Amino acid sequence: MTLTALAVIGLAFGLDLVVGEPPTALHPVAWFGRLVGVLDREWSESDRGQRFVGIVIAAVAPLVSAAVVGGVVIAAAALHPIVGAVAAAIVLFLTTSLRSLLELTETVVAATDGSLERARENIIGLVGRDTSTLSADELRSAAVESAAENLADGVVASLLPFAVLVPISLPAAAAIAAWVKGVNTLDSMLGYPSKPIGTASARLDDAVMYLPARIAAVAIAVAAADPLALRRSRRWARVPPSPNSGWPMATLAVALSVRLEKRDVYTLNPAADLPTLAEGERAVSLVGRGAVVAVVVAVALALVAPAVGGGLATLSRTGLGVAG
Repeated sequence: MTLTALAVIGLAFGLDLVVGEPPTALHPVAWFGRLVGVLDREWSESDRGQRFVGIVIAAVAPLVSAAVVGGVVIAAAALHPIVGAVAAAIVLFLTTSLRSLLELTETVVAATDGSLERARENIIGLVGRDTSTLSADELRSAAVESAAENLADGVVASLLPFAVLVPISLPAAAAIAAWVKGVNTLDSMLGYPSKPIGTASARLDDAVMYLPARIAAVAIAVAAADPLALRRSRRWARVPPSPNSGWPMATLAVALSVRLEKRDVYTLNPAADLPTLAEGERAVSLVGRGAVVAVVVAVALALVAPAVGGGLATLSRTGLGVAG
């Protein structure tokens, strides 16, 4: 089963490198987003009522996604174990996004050298802030910040729990990856202070992303061959309003010796300058290497998880025997 797990992870990232992001019309995450769009409405006249509905949405919507995906993998495995493994790999491929993240960030960074309008058009796929008045340096900063944050959201968050479960159960691994992606999507669409219906989704995403954000920061520091970047980044990691996104962003900032800034919201590594074109290109490369580190960690988890699970099962049986 361990070899199957490694093959599944390898196939998923092979698909990402070769195929890239599927068209929106064919992407299951986009389908889930349309469901969230339908749920995003005034269910109650009071904020309290909206928050209650938001709790139900946060609890149920990602579970529906997980159940559907897990069922698909179960059905595929019933046809043939290899079909089930391929289905699980496709789920991981669809719930992570590396190539498109790096390509879009690279496109924005390159456009800041000559066509700010093109940069502003493309950066819409990375950030939600108003970019109409941002300078070239600020546009590069926004792109770099998003690349760091999306390393956690778009790669690490789904990959690591998938890697832990895939040697044990393909359907469970696929389901947890879909559940995490569902939580992330809910937060990105509903988790705004102006939307009481998204309060629960935002809180759930904060909890889910606690470890992935910090692991992404570690991956960036390792990829930069600068482990002390983690220590230096602690000073600014808690500056952004999000309890998690500041960790990979601040680590990338100090590893590159650049300032990353969102007007009137946060400034990371303020003593440095905003990223130049060359530093923006280095950031893309560094995030890519950080993703490789994350995949290596996932492979290690997939190798270790069965042994740990077996050890815990043995301890449990031994304990039950002693108690009897």
